[in-house]
Amino acid sequence: MDRTSHPRSRGIVPVVAAAAAAALLVAGCSSSSGGKQSDDSGSGVSAGKATTPRMTIAMITHAAPGDTFWDTIRKGAQAAAAKDNVKLVYSSDPNGPNQSNLVQNAIDQKVDGIAVTLAKPDAMKAVVGTAEKAGIPVVGFNTGVQDWKKQGLLEYFGQDESIAGEAFGRKLNEVGAKHTICVIMEQGQVALEARCAGVKKTFTGKTDILYVNGTDMPSVKSTISAKLTQDKSIDYVTTLGAPFAMTAIQSIADAGSKAKLATFDLNKDAVGAIKAGKIQWAVDQQPYLQGYLAVDSLWLYKTNGNYSGGGQAPVLTGPAFVDKTNVAKVAEFAAKGTR
Repeated sequence: MDRTSHPRSRGIVPVVAAAAAAALLVAGCSSSSGGKQSDDSGSGVSAGKATTPRMTIAMITHAAPGDTFWDTIRKGAQAAAAKDNVKLVYSSDPNGPNQSNLVQNAIDQKVDGIAVTLAKPDAMKAVVGTAEKAGIPVVGFNTGVQDWKKQGLLEYFGQDESIAGEAFGRKLNEVGAKHTICVIMEQGQVALEARCAGVKKTFTGKTDILYVNGTDMPSVKSTISAKLTQDKSIDYVTTLGAPFAMTAIQSIADAGSKAKLATFDLNKDAVGAIKAGKIQWAVDQQPYLQGYLAVDSLWLYKTNGNYSGGGQAPVLTGPAFVDKTNVAKVAEFAAKGTR
C-alpha cells in the first residue's frame, strides 16, 4: 500500500482480529516445502466459507527444501484460505535475492495481499516497498519481528526470538546446565542468530555456537557428533528446529555423550521424543497459528479494514515451553501436523 495511506499514519484505533480463535480448526491436507510455487485450496477444512469476493493472497517464505516445519505453517494458511474464499499461492526460497524475486512475481500478478517472512530483511526491503507503492497490503510472519515496522508492513505474527532465546537460557539455568552448544542451521538468518544470542545472554554457563549445513542432514549429524566427541564438558545440546533435534539424538548416541537435548519448535516426532525423555523440552511458536493469522489478517483488512496491533505491536504466538508435564495436551494436534 502507499505509505501515506498506512493505518499508522491515519490514527485509526487498532482492532485485534477476533478470528484468531478459529485457528484451531484442523486442515485435512498436507504439503511439501521448497522453492516450488503452488496453489493451495485447503479443501479438507470443516469450516464455514466466506461469501466475500474471491481474492488471491501470496505467501512467500524463506523455507529450505525438505524443512517440514513449513508444512505446519501452510496448513494454517490453507485453513484460513478455505474459510475466507481465498486463492492461496505459496512459494519459497531460502536465498534472500531469490525470495525477493518471488515477491516481485506476486506484485506482477497483481495479488490482493502478500504475507512474507523477513529472514534476510535487507534483501527484502526494496521489493516490500514496491508492493506497498503498488497498493498491495503486506503482512509479516515467523521471521522479521525487529524489521517489520521499519519496512512499513501492516502487521506481524510470530515469536520474538530474542525473548524466546532468553527464556531458553533461563531454563538451562534452572536445570543446572553448565555448557551448551547452540546449533544454527543457516548462518546469518536473523531469527536463528537471535535465538542463540538470547540463550547466551541469560545462560550463566558456557554457550558455544555451532554452525551446520541445514540442507544436509548427514552433515548435521556428523558435525554435532564431532563436537560432542571433541568436548566432553558439553552437557546440553540446543537445536533450533524439531528435525534437527531428531538428528541430534542420533549424534549424541554416536558420540557416546551424556549430554541432554532441548530444542526450539515442535513436530510429531519431537513430541514423541519428549514423551520418551530424549528431548527435555521444546519451545513452541505455534507455526499453524502464524500461517492462519497471516492469511486471515489480509482478508480482514481487505473486507473490513481490521488490522491487529494498530501497526505498532506484533501479535506474539510464542514462546511456550512443552515438556513432559504438558506434552500430552498437544500430542493429539501434533499427530495431525497442526502443532
